Amino acid sequence: TEQAVAVAGGIIGGILLFVLLGITAYLLWKKNCRLFSYEKLINPVKTTNANAIFQDQANSEIQRKSTSRSRSVPFIIPPTLHGRDWIHLTNEEQVQEDRDPFMTPQSGPRSSFHSLAGAYVVGTINPDLYKFPEDKSETDFPDGSIGRLWFSIEYEQESERLLVSLIKLRKLQPPADSCSPFVKIYLLPDERSYLQSKTKRKTLNPQFDENFVFQVSSKMLLQRTLKFLVYRVDKQKKHHLLGQVIFPLKNEALTEDNKLVIWRDLEKENLEPPSEHGDIQFSLSYNDYLGRLTVVVLRARGLKLQEESPAVGVYVKVSLMNHNKFIKSKKTAALLGTPNPVYNETFSFKADQTELDTASLSLSVLQSNKGEKTLLLGRVVVGPFMYTRGRELEHWNEMISKPKELVKRWHALCHST
Repeated sequence: TEQAVAVAGGIIGGILLFVLLGITAYLLWKKNCRLFSYEKLINPVKTTNANAIFQDQANSEIQRKSTSRSRSVPFIIPPTLHGRDWIHLTNEEQVQEDRDPFMTPQSGPRSSFHSLAGAYVVGTINPDLYKFPEDKSETDFPDGSIGRLWFSIEYEQESERLLVSLIKLRKLQPPADSCSPFVKIYLLPDERSYLQSKTKRKTLNPQFDENFVFQVSSKMLLQRTLKFLVYRVDKQKKHHLLGQVIFPLKNEALTEDNKLVIWRDLEKENLEPPSEHGDIQFSLSYNDYLGRLTVVVLRARGLKLQEESPAVGVYVKVSLMNHNKFIKSKKTAALLGTPNPVYNETFSFKADQTELDTASLSLSVLQSNKGEKTLLLGRVVVGPFMYTRGRELEHWNEMISKPKELVKRWHALCHST
């Protein structure tokens, strides 16, 4: 009996040991399977579609390259947005609609960008439509041009300094073959002092890139005017004036963060001596469609200021008359007493075309003084034959013959009231 019990115990122990070894072997096998096997894809259909897309993309790209070369840039929808439909509208715009996120779009050409698996092209972009407009300032010159000047201005509020950068000149037209230009810069009304650039030897297109500084208070800044005089030096070292640029500062927003780069065409300076009471320059234009008469008061020179009392300002009053009857008047800003003020102010008046034979314009230059009445420095009237003769009549008739075009002229002031 004892022998049978011992045999049974050995058999049971062997069975338990065998089971334990089997469990241990199974666990080790499962662990090895996890380390050396890949996880099954959830959606095998999607992989097939991606492979098909790559094939379609390659075929489509090869065919497109073989037929034609396009400069258009493809506009591609990445795979992350494939859960949306793109519906073509009549105005060639597109909108999105929600749909099954597991469906792959079947329409539209395929992209050849392998880094964007599943992407497809919905259209193209024409780069020519997004180019910056071409700068024609160095190519489009008006007839009779004598040159063009580029400069920049900036104002430092804290130090009260006006910074002027002289950049370049282009297409100068000197009377002689050789040209060695330089520029004098004035801050009007001070015409006694100026800053001067270096002389550029034998060139019609000098590049300066020079900086200049004028000290001027913020209160006086908008009443000042920059004046650029362009000279050439001949072989005998004599200076000859080629042209000028007049630039009033009152219409510019000058701040430290706003550096303005500007170009202007050179004008010939009026070398004739001023008349007895001074001269005024202005432009006239008539728009026959709108029935609008426009006057641009540019500048005056050689004014005979009254010295009896300190001048507060000099301004121009523009009046529209009809049959010597006053219709309406407008006036410029008053500039501190200077014999050569620069205004550059524009005024418009309503005037029917049938009224041009009886209408006229009166421009009066006035000086206002502290505690005294306004003094008349000079006056000029332009209009039809009924009121004017000479240059004033010619200016009026040229304005009518060139509708919508600004006609600019100098006129001598008279002191008659």
